[in-house]
Amino acid sequence: MITSVFKKSTPLNYSLVVILILVFFFLFQIQEPSWMSSYFLVFQKISLLCFVLASFFLINFIVKKNGLSKDNGYAILFYLLFLLFFPTIFNNSNVIYANFFLLLALRRLISLQSLKASKEKIFDASFWILVASLFQFWCVLFLILVFISIIFHVSRDYRNWVLPFIALLGVALLFLTTSLMFNFDAVKFIQDRAVIDLRIDYFKNNYENGAFSIYVAVVLFFVVSMLTTLSNRPQIVHTSYKKVVACFFIAVFVFILSPNKSNDLLLFSITPLTIMAASHVEYVQQKLNNEIVFYVLICCSLFTFFSQL
Repeated sequence: MITSVFKKSTPLNYSLVVILILVFFFLFQIQEPSWMSSYFLVFQKISLLCFVLASFFLINFIVKKNGLSKDNGYAILFYLLFLLFFPTIFNNSNVIYANFFLLLALRRLISLQSLKASKEKIFDASFWILVASLFQFWCVLFLILVFISIIFHVSRDYRNWVLPFIALLGVALLFLTTSLMFNFDAVKFIQDRAVIDLRIDYFKNNYENGAFSIYVAVVLFFVVSMLTTLSNRPQIVHTSYKKVVACFFIAVFVFILSPNKSNDLLLFSITPLTIMAASHVEYVQQKLNNEIVFYVLICCSLFTFFSQL
């Protein structure tokens, strides 16, 4: 039934997903209704919701525009289900903002395969990744994905290798200007965030631990599926899928290295995992198997979401 509903992209699919986002977002927010008494906090919650919704449409654009998915709604459904594993994401503004800028970067890097305006795409992607790193420092590791993309497509032009450093200079100047305007120490700001913490003992309760464990099992299923079937997929999308896989493993390293660790940081891995999951469903093309995948994932998502409220 689920595969039939989302088999085609329709206004009904988008409306259903948007409604579900609103429902789950506010279900989580009303657990602590104190924010409703402050206009600033209300504005902050609305802005977070807008960025979450924008992320959904960006992912949908990325997979459709670059041929990573057919004309269906699987990607946005998977993204929603993976988000529900870690509902505290809805309160983590830095992670949500950083993830949005990383999506803007990923959009430019995957479209680099067309070889049109390659220099602009490399600069834009580098710029957005560096902006994301201001919200979550170790997102700077996603610059590796920029260089991987250059190797895949435009490695012969030396100017392409310089562009990320020009973007770094541009972001640094903008950041320094902002620090002078608002009178804060830019160097201390970076030093406080450029810290490595490899410990993974942050769980506040067994439900967070359980959500993490289930998510790891889901990750293994879809990543192994992608790696074992990649050679059988159309040649035209091989480099795009390789970049998606690389993006996922970089996101894992961001999670491992980041201080103040929490399940929220796994948001950076959800986008590539979503693309791999949607691709798996399209590749298998066995309705019963796909229905099982969806129903198991829905049960896991709902259980982890409500258990953490």
